[in-house]
Amino acid sequence: MARTAGSNGTRTLEAIRKAGLRLIYRQGYEAMSLRQLASEVGIQVGSLYNHISTKQDLLFDLIRVHMEELIARLDRALEGFDSPADRLDAFIRFHVEYHIARKREVFISYSELRSLEPKNYDVIVELRGRYERRLIDILDEGVAHEDFTTADTTVAAFGILAMLTGVCTWFKPGGRLSKDEVIEVYSGMIRDGLVRPGAGFTPDRLLPRPPAGAVPGA
Repeated sequence: MARTAGSNGTRTLEAIRKAGLRLIYRQGYEAMSLRQLASEVGIQVGSLYNHISTKQDLLFDLIRVHMEELIARLDRALEGFDSPADRLDAFIRFHVEYHIARKREVFISYSELRSLEPKNYDVIVELRGRYERRLIDILDEGVAHEDFTTADTTVAAFGILAMLTGVCTWFKPGGRLSKDEVIEVYSGMIRDGLVRPGAGFTPDRLLPRPPAGAVPGA
């Protein structure tokens, strides 16, 4: 995507990405024009092409970077947790905290998936599959160890992800429940649906925190 090298070019490209994120989140990809984008950044329209090739490339870059960072940060968040129960705990906490902290990126990655060209769409779907696979593997391991019970781990994973991702549409800092309390509510529902009695969870146990620095906004 980037065409301009050097510190000034890097700063301008980052400004373009941030402005593009704001505009697409606010009014949608189709409605955003390159003229608006250039105005938001404070450069001429023609100067945009020193940094991005097309509007489609900008959208693809925003979603791709989001997905790659999501996967990398999840892998760090899961480090140090060995049992399926603890890894599930860590996954729940990471997913909720990340999605609360990155509401715009998450919204765009779902709502504008339809706007991607086929080759770009395929790349993003593959990245999403890698993230989903992390949770499916946790559930598979839990079933194999007889910690979890579910008829289909893939269906269970998709259900869990849909429930957890919804938090970014309604959670507000300073609301009735804190972030940790919301995580505990979600975790309790997932425990009830998946975890065999005596598998390591207790109703009043708060979720363990991942290693320091593993989760954005923690």
